[in-house]
Amino acid sequence: MNPRRDGNEMTHVDPKPETAERRHGTGERIRLRSVILGILLALLICAITPFNNAYRQGTPLGGGYFPLAPFYILVWMMILTALLRAVFKKHRLLTGRELLVTWALMMLLSGIAWTGLTRTFFFNLTVPFYFATAENRWAEVLQPLLPANWYPQSIEAIDGFYNGLEGSRQMGWVEVLQQIPWGAWAGPLLGWIGFILMCYLVMVCTVSLLGRQPLCNERMNFPLLRVPILMQESLDDNRLGQLFANRYLVAGLLIPIGLHLLNGLSFYNPSIPSIPTLILAGTYFPKVGLFSGFYKLKIYIYPAFIGFAFLTSKQISFSFWFFYAAGALLIGLLSVLGVNIPAAALGVTFGPTLSRPEETQMIGAYIVFFLFLAWVARFHFLDTILKAAGLRPDDDPAAEWIPTRFAFWGFVIGGFGIAFWCQHFGLPLTAALLVPVFFFLYTLVATRVICQGGITYFTLTAAPLDAVTALFGSQFMTQAGLVVAAVVQKMLFLDLRESLMPSLLHARKITDGIRNNRLVMVGIAVALTAGVVISFLAMLSVCYKFGARELETEWATRTTVSVYEGVLSLIEAPAESSKWVTIFSAAGAAVMLVLVVCYHRFFWWPIHPIGYLTAYSSAMWILWFSFFVGWLCNALCLRYGGVALFKKLSYFFIGLIIGDFFMAGSWAIYGLFSYASYLVLPD
Repeated sequence: MNPRRDGNEMTHVDPKPETAERRHGTGERIRLRSVILGILLALLICAITPFNNAYRQGTPLGGGYFPLAPFYILVWMMILTALLRAVFKKHRLLTGRELLVTWALMMLLSGIAWTGLTRTFFFNLTVPFYFATAENRWAEVLQPLLPANWYPQSIEAIDGFYNGLEGSRQMGWVEVLQQIPWGAWAGPLLGWIGFILMCYLVMVCTVSLLGRQPLCNERMNFPLLRVPILMQESLDDNRLGQLFANRYLVAGLLIPIGLHLLNGLSFYNPSIPSIPTLILAGTYFPKVGLFSGFYKLKIYIYPAFIGFAFLTSKQISFSFWFFYAAGALLIGLLSVLGVNIPAAALGVTFGPTLSRPEETQMIGAYIVFFLFLAWVARFHFLDTILKAAGLRPDDDPAAEWIPTRFAFWGFVIGGFGIAFWCQHFGLPLTAALLVPVFFFLYTLVATRVICQGGITYFTLTAAPLDAVTALFGSQFMTQAGLVVAAVVQKMLFLDLRESLMPSLLHARKITDGIRNNRLVMVGIAVALTAGVVISFLAMLSVCYKFGARELETEWATRTTVSVYEGVLSLIEAPAESSKWVTIFSAAGAAVMLVLVVCYHRFFWWPIHPIGYLTAYSSAMWILWFSFFVGWLCNALCLRYGGVALFKKLSYFFIGLIIGDFFMAGSWAIYGLFSYASYLVLPD
């Protein structure tokens, strides 16, 4: 994209001017100790997360793309490192960049441990058997289509997963692990782990190949990385104390600390008054008429999200709340015009929050925006192909995660491996090649929205399979293939609240300029492999000890059941392209085409296309007000105070972020030893 418009104008909060040396690094080498520390801490988070989130129902240790536990640990490690430097002036145990690498490894695995993979993984493998009844006819229609190698072939193992082992609550964790029926689980787990790691290989190779486009060619702003990078630079310049003593930052810190100290005490002692952070504004709007789309409007007050919105380009933050409001207005406008579209017109869908036909605009919008990104990066694609073919040398091979040639062929081999894996288990060859393309297409677009927009919490509106069925119908996938596609989508490409690829791009930004990136790549490979294994062991242990029915797994169960119900519906009544879905998909493509052309051609254009992609995302239900406040503060600051005031006030909003996450982490620790946990951030 045009670097003038990519969110960098007057939004850089570094106290020093940007230079080529600072942007690309000074050739710093990362020591092995930081990688090992990052892997160990990441695996610890993986081991604790299922117990904390599912059993204790505490504050999620991961969650989103600025996960709580990794940042909380990072802050304390930086403070401790600064103190050790003050005592041992000639010794540097860890540098600021090394601590960022440690943080990046924790960030990658925190999502795998929960919604990014583990939260619904075992429900995908057990729901079609445990919830089969005579009424839903799953046993006679659905189960014969399920690949036997995917699922545990033991009813006792499945019952133990949901109800717990007999006497398991009195067992120790090691004994529970020994009592798990591994004979039933070993085969499916080995097969799925292989497939998951193959998908991760494609994601890593994709980021390694395409990372230079946003990092160097577009100089994309990364709002979610501004605070960690500022802390890293302050630590490396031996002025971390000055950063935390900044009066604007201190003022920002005090607001969330005071807010959540009071509300947390009120949570545990209701006699203490509290300050509301949720306002039900929908009562001020009518149920019918032009503003009926706002009838369920809610205002969530999260200081950290306001801080991220301030650090985001005002063009992007404006677009997020503007399109959220426009989407709600469209609902009322259609009602006023008498366009009453029946709910049945939507048909069977897999979108996590897709509930109205007009929301299928996102099907066309995602495809057009992906094509726009591909067109903008066309020269980078050509350069990558030439390097992969050996016709052009890598600019700096040591600074890349993977050499271009190996990354390219890893991407190709991994992509075909995924397609042939799907084809082996039931998808026709054409569908096996097409469906993964849509999976990664949606993931790439979502990655751009998250990393460029500074969205910590993101959900899809329409699913990749919704686009496939809207364009081609469901019959070309066959009945068995439909099961394969839906289950694979649910595993890795549907619940994008903690997807791996955006975190990989953030990690690529953090490691940009490091001279021994191969060490980082080895650390990522080890961490991902071990993280998947540890997360699976932790989740199985918690479920077999307490029983999944007794845990906080209602969302995972409900959403997984809905996937299989949707598959059954399409098996019994194959779907053709709905007229209304086609109309709105075409409308979404047209709107996005206008947006990207205007954005690319007109410097004065005030709207960013990625805002349209989130218009109906459930993330905006929570984040719209934060982006509105952040945009308003950003615009007023630059309008009346200029760059000088912006730089000063940036520290105030950074203080909001640090203070909010500090209190969230502190209350999360307290919640581990209490009967309940006070939630600072959204679940």
